[in-house]
Amino acid sequence: MKQETTIFPENFLWGGAIAANQVEGAWREDGKGDSIADHITAGTKTSPRRFTREIREGERYPSHEAVDFYHHYKEDIALFGEMGFRVLRLSIAWSRIFPQGDEEQPNQAGLEFYHKVFDECHKHGIEPLVTLSHYEMPYHLCEQYGGWRDRRVITFFVRYCETVFREYKDQVHMWLTFNEMNTLVSRFGTLLGAGILPEDGADMFNMSRAGQPETPEELNERFAALHHQFVASAKAVALAHEIHPKHRVGCMLSAAGVYPYTCSPEDMMEMQHQMRKSNWFCGDVCVKGEYPYYMNRFFREKGIRIPMEPGDEEILKKGCVDFFSFSYYTSRCVTVDEKVTMSAGNMMLGVPNPYLNASEWGWIIDPKGLRYLLNAIYDRYEIPIMLVENGLGATDELTEDGQIHDPYRIAYLREHIRQMAEAIQDGVELIGYTPWGCIDLVSASTGELKKRYGFIYVDRHDDGTGTNRRIRKDSFDWYRKCIASNGREL
Repeated sequence: MKQETTIFPENFLWGGAIAANQVEGAWREDGKGDSIADHITAGTKTSPRRFTREIREGERYPSHEAVDFYHHYKEDIALFGEMGFRVLRLSIAWSRIFPQGDEEQPNQAGLEFYHKVFDECHKHGIEPLVTLSHYEMPYHLCEQYGGWRDRRVITFFVRYCETVFREYKDQVHMWLTFNEMNTLVSRFGTLLGAGILPEDGADMFNMSRAGQPETPEELNERFAALHHQFVASAKAVALAHEIHPKHRVGCMLSAAGVYPYTCSPEDMMEMQHQMRKSNWFCGDVCVKGEYPYYMNRFFREKGIRIPMEPGDEEILKKGCVDFFSFSYYTSRCVTVDEKVTMSAGNMMLGVPNPYLNASEWGWIIDPKGLRYLLNAIYDRYEIPIMLVENGLGATDELTEDGQIHDPYRIAYLREHIRQMAEAIQDGVELIGYTPWGCIDLVSASTGELKKRYGFIYVDRHDDGTGTNRRIRKDSFDWYRKCIASNGREL
């Protein structure tokens, strides 16, 4: 009997993913306030993006214009509909709804914009999957309150959530709370994830004391911020369920398979530790509603004091998510050998795998690692799973006749989809797939437009030139056929 290699449920949610700060532009139109992303400059794969407290003359801030989805959303969503999208993962810019973040009343122009976006989605048969906070915290909350380290921000976030849950209750029924919440477990997430500001001009990832160890105070602030997000997320989940019984809310983590670099017991133990800390810790809190036992030793040895207040444990228990979502781009090896060279991939450090190749930006490509990770997640949680980010950042060349041939992207996505099908046959309840940057956008890690992910090319360049014209790539037609065949035609 011949076995199918690509079997997906008939109701599988095929689509794509974008984020407001990376596509919208229009950074101060219609009452929008600054977000943290608006204060981060452009960079490259060899020069870091930098944070500036004031908007500096002569610097490029790619979120200010991005690819102008704000004025092209009808055209872009029509193209998504042409590909056959059943779902579009996008985010609401918090600072469009509450420009400062701590106001009592929302900005009506911001609310109206997303009404139009969601209407356009439904016009094309696309269900919105909305991220509430995707690296675009209102800058005022970072500057005035110190970001998520201040517990008062929970109240502001819940007010924002209640506003959009009620405003869009008939248009949106799938929500995600915080994008890649687990980046706060590492120092990479301090600025974008926690909203904790470094010194003016600091490297976005290395923060104010580049190359120096994190102080105990900084470490505690970061985990306090994460705890406040746990509480805020749980409150949001409970509130969404209360407002509309159809609302389903998921967590969203940056996930990467972790392998021991050698078969030494020491490397095996390091692999287990990294899987727990990087992948399972935040998932356990969001899905199971409590801090896992294995973090107690880590907290004790690092001198971390979680600011647990009376009632927090009950809030976490009442606010467990309905489904688990994650981004997957790469895997990594880990070792206790400090002499081994490390490299970065999606805000995670690891040792390059000698059995695998890397992308143009140095991210290890590991489709089979996705199957391994899907099984590991479902083994642990046994709730529905969505893969809401996955893709290949590459330099695309526009030919003289206006074509973009991207067989490398098709090959990358094809192999990952095949491994998703294998995981489904393994018994994993995978319900959706939204590849990242379904239209070209600003790279979060480097701030480049040159690092393109999309099925749709945007004529926009890192020097600010371009017409913003949208052009279908070869991968556009390939993905359209993939969706139409429900993953059978790859």
